Amino acid sequence: MPVIGFHNSHEQIPPAELLKAVQHAEEVGFTAAMCSDHLEPWSERQGESGFAWSWLGAAMATTNLPFGAVNAPGQRYHPVIVAQAIATLGSMFPGRFWVALGSGEAMNEHVTGHVWPRKELRDARLRECVDVIRALLAGEEVSHEGLVTVDRARIWTLPEQQPALIGPAVTAATARRHAEWADGLVTINQPHETLREVVAAYRDAGGQGTLTIQVHVSWDPDPDRAMAIAHDQWRSNVFPPPLCWDLDTTKSFDQASTHVTPEAVGEAVRVSSDLGQHAAWLAEYADLGFDQIYLHHVGKEQRPFLDAFGEHVLPQLGVSAPAPAVAVSPRRPEQTPQPAILP
Repeated sequence: MPVIGFHNSHEQIPPAELLKAVQHAEEVGFTAAMCSDHLEPWSERQGESGFAWSWLGAAMATTNLPFGAVNAPGQRYHPVIVAQAIATLGSMFPGRFWVALGSGEAMNEHVTGHVWPRKELRDARLRECVDVIRALLAGEEVSHEGLVTVDRARIWTLPEQQPALIGPAVTAATARRHAEWADGLVTINQPHETLREVVAAYRDAGGQGTLTIQVHVSWDPDPDRAMAIAHDQWRSNVFPPPLCWDLDTTKSFDQASTHVTPEAVGEAVRVSSDLGQHAAWLAEYADLGFDQIYLHHVGKEQRPFLDAFGEHVLPQLGVSAPAPAVAVSPRRPEQTPQPAILP
């Protein structure tokens, strides 16, 4: 039985409205939630960019759901700040928070004024950030010189168990690289053969923990409207790497997507007016081995989607409650802080 969660898109929905949506998601039967963490929306038509970490505190305090967030430490966020944010949520809501740590996109990161590094440097920077964050969550004092700099940092308010640090990947190469540090893997809906390759690469390299997938869907009782919603809101999100990593403004994404057809959007979004079809698609992801499936309805109106899926789709999938979102090797409560000089 998979965990079926609700993805909260800060790029599309104002935070107060999104808070009501996730509360309603719990009411109709979703058992988990996750959210994006962007400074820019993918399109001017989406038009929002609420601050995820402020919203997470409100959302976790007003629901009983476990939550995840996607974050890119290293440029816009210093890893010490990310570690403090993770620790605070983990302390306040034990076992209910995980974070996926990725190398980021220029659209969100260029605002610091620093050069947007080439991919191999971004990957190396992420690995340094992961080491810094994990050491800080273990109660250590950390100094580090490298692609990021840390001077005698320590997090004083620590959770009893380290929240899980998840590796986000859309390619087998990235999944394989994350396997040495991640407590689990998260990806997005892609062709089944691609997903099998991603999962196999992660597991074959020794990757541990849960397998999670975020599935973009568009539903409306009117099939034409379901497709129109997807095309309007998500046509800026169909570009593969490296284009999606390197475009640096919302305007650039809108310009690049001018000629994207509805058919092309249908390759990235599961579009149907048939709730039985949606249930069948989600069952396929469970059959591929995914423990957690987070649904992102790409429309701006969430309540009709939540009501329909809560009544007609979730019961077909035998939805289960998630396990605690803690690290594979959690911090021991008796551990005392020690200085750490990371290479």
